Parts: sequence; structure tokens; C-alpha cells
Amino acid sequence: MSILDNKITVPVPVQGTPEATGQLDDLLALMARLRIDCPWDKKQTNHSLIPYAIEEAYELGEAVQSDDDEDIKGELGDVLLQVVFHCQMYAEQGRFDMSDVISTLQEKLVRRHPHVFEAETLKDDAAVKVRWDEIKLEEQQAREARGKSKRRLDQVKAGSALMQAQDVQKQASKLGFDWEGITGALDKLDEEIAELKHELTDKSTIEVKANIREVEKELGDCMFALVNVARKLNLDAETATLTCVHKFKSRFGYIEEQLELSGKRIEDSDITEMDALWEAAKRHERSS
Repeated sequence: MSILDNKITVPVPVQGTPEATGQLDDLLALMARLRIDCPWDKKQTNHSLIPYAIEEAYELGEAVQSDDDEDIKGELGDVLLQVVFHCQMYAEQGRFDMSDVISTLQEKLVRRHPHVFEAETLKDDAAVKVRWDEIKLEEQQAREARGKSKRRLDQVKAGSALMQAQDVQKQASKLGFDWEGITGALDKLDEEIAELKHELTDKSTIEVKANIREVEKELGDCMFALVNVARKLNLDAETATLTCVHKFKSRFGYIEEQLELSGKRIEDSDITEMDALWEAAKRHERSS
């Protein structure tokens, strides 16, 4: 290991073909080698990895629900890879390393469990939750003392875009920034859809691509407005979208099955045939 002047450890790349030893230091050395010799790994940044970190967290959730040990081990490894990858790049930047991350976690766990490591006694999990929130508030106050200003929507937790959108709206509503009923939310949705159509209608593909960032903004406004409708109906936008995703996968699977029964591959079909089978899948759902 080579140590920088500020005591940040940058792992030394492994040489040759490494074995799977199960040791963290060997994994860090492997990641260091990938950052040197793999073209894809070399070009990544901490920001470019954000979508992968989110994706791996969701895949871990699915694996746990499947209760398949091999899948769970694989997905836990993928989540760990994201931690290792980020730590490697931050170490390269001279900011912090894996040991700093682990130490920060250890300190936080001890600090947030005074009923385990200190004299405090908490009678049940509800009391633990109350104390946990108190400690988090103390941590936030310490952040503010370091110059990290807190705004009213800072309490919105990280999560999928839909989850954050709904939580942001809920918190803003508590502060009076909201329509009284669903009509305003529906009108806003119509307004945003009209603006998106304006960006797309009667424009060539070249024109749309030249203005793709504006299109992206309008599309985001439509989705945000639709989440607001879900919130007004006391529905969870994330759950509603996942229900749609599962329904789409089920119906598309039905199309594949029916084509296989007729001796065809889906690549050999066309939209007319697939659309007819899609409608058949919907009828099959209603009858089952």
C-alpha cells in the first residue's frame, strides 16, 4: 500500500491474475488494477456511477425477496463493488479512502446506539426509534454548525425519482404549498402535457435532438405532475409504476409464449401481430 502525505491510502494494483481470497484488501487491490487496465472502469467518475449504485440496490432487494442464496451473494457483491469503486476514485483524488468510510460508519453506529454501548436503557423498539431520531437531529445540528445550511425540504430522503417527487410534494404541502383538491393537480398535469407536446409536435428528429434537454425538462415536469395526482389520491406513485412494470412484463411474456407455441420467434413477428396478442393477454388477465 502507498500512503499519501495526508494519510489517505491508495491501494496498490494487484499483479497477475488474482485469486478469490475473500479479503477486503485483496478486493481493493483488484479494483485498483481495474482502474488502470479496464477502459470502461478507467473512464468512470463518481457521478457516472450513480445510476449503477441505485440499480444495484434495487436488484439486491429483488434478490432478498427471491430468497435464493446465490442471487443474494451476487447482488450483495455488486452493492459492495459500488462502495469499493467509489472509495478507489475518492482515494485517487486524495479526499478519503475505505478506512475513512469504515471508521465513519463505526462511529455512527456507536453514536446511534447509546442503549447498547452506554448506560442508557430503552425498553422497546419504539423507544429506540425515538432516540434514533433525536440523535439524527443532533447530527443535523452539528452539520449546520459546520456551515451546512438546512432547508425545509432537506429532510426528503434519497430514493427513486418517484419516491423523492412524492415526498417533496408532501413536505411542501405541509407548508401550505399545495392545491386544496385534485382538480388543480389534474389541470397542472394537462398544462405540462401540452407543453411537452409543443416541444415535440411538427418537429423533425434533428430538431428534437437539438433541443433534447428542454424536452427532458418538459418530460420531467409531466412525470412530477402525475406524481402529484397520485399523492392527491393517496396512492404511492412508486407502487403504481411498479404494478404497471410487472403488468407489462407479464403481458409481453404472454406474447412470447403464444408466438413460441406457433413456432415463431418474437424477432420474426411484427407490431400488428404483437398488438393482437397484447389484447389477448389483457383478455386472459380478466378471465383468470
